[in-house]
Amino acid sequence: MLAINKRLQLVAEYVENRRLADIGSDHAYLPIYLAKNNKIDYAVAGEIVEGPHKVSIKNVREEGLVGTIDCRKAAGLDAIELSDNIEVITICGMGGKLIADILEKGKEKLANKPNLVLQPNVGENFVREKLQELGYEITAENIIEEDGHIYEIIVAKPGVMKLSEDEINFGKYLLVEKNELFVKKQKQELSKIEYILNQLEKANEVQENKVAEFKNKYKKILEIIS
Repeated sequence: MLAINKRLQLVAEYVENRRLADIGSDHAYLPIYLAKNNKIDYAVAGEIVEGPHKVSIKNVREEGLVGTIDCRKAAGLDAIELSDNIEVITICGMGGKLIADILEKGKEKLANKPNLVLQPNVGENFVREKLQELGYEITAENIIEEDGHIYEIIVAKPGVMKLSEDEINFGKYLLVEKNELFVKKQKQELSKIEYILNQLEKANEVQENKVAEFKNKYKKILEIIS
């Protein structure tokens, strides 16, 4: 059986429905893992890039899952139809802006109210804002480190929520727990802001608005982790 990394293993733990659409499936690793562990009955593995799409088809065939996993070459939620009766959608390993854009462009494909398990690499705030806008409620968040990068996982179901600015930027559940990885990630963000401020102050023309913006971000992070 194909092995998957611990990031996708953690994502898999939040897949509680039997009919999956994995968008940007990247070789179909996640649906194969879930099918082999009897966690799903059916999956669409959507991929826009020809190379990974072909590898997905090959992997699914080699794992004997042709009748279970349907590999489709399409952009975002164009990979699925309402008639697929998808119950859970996973989108992993992309920027938060891109994930939010995929959800916005394909929002009519959410008519069946599937659950969502999302793993943005960066820009988690864009994902949370979009979920709120689309009538989704965040039910869980997690954080994991792999190969020197810290990733957040956001789980949502149809529902109403109103997030504060801090909850959008840092995560409602992550803020409550404030575990070691969360603090580590915020300290990394502080280092990035210090570098940016240093560069801004070296510039020939000081951008006072930008400097003030990053100083406010810096102050807010210090408040959060103190």
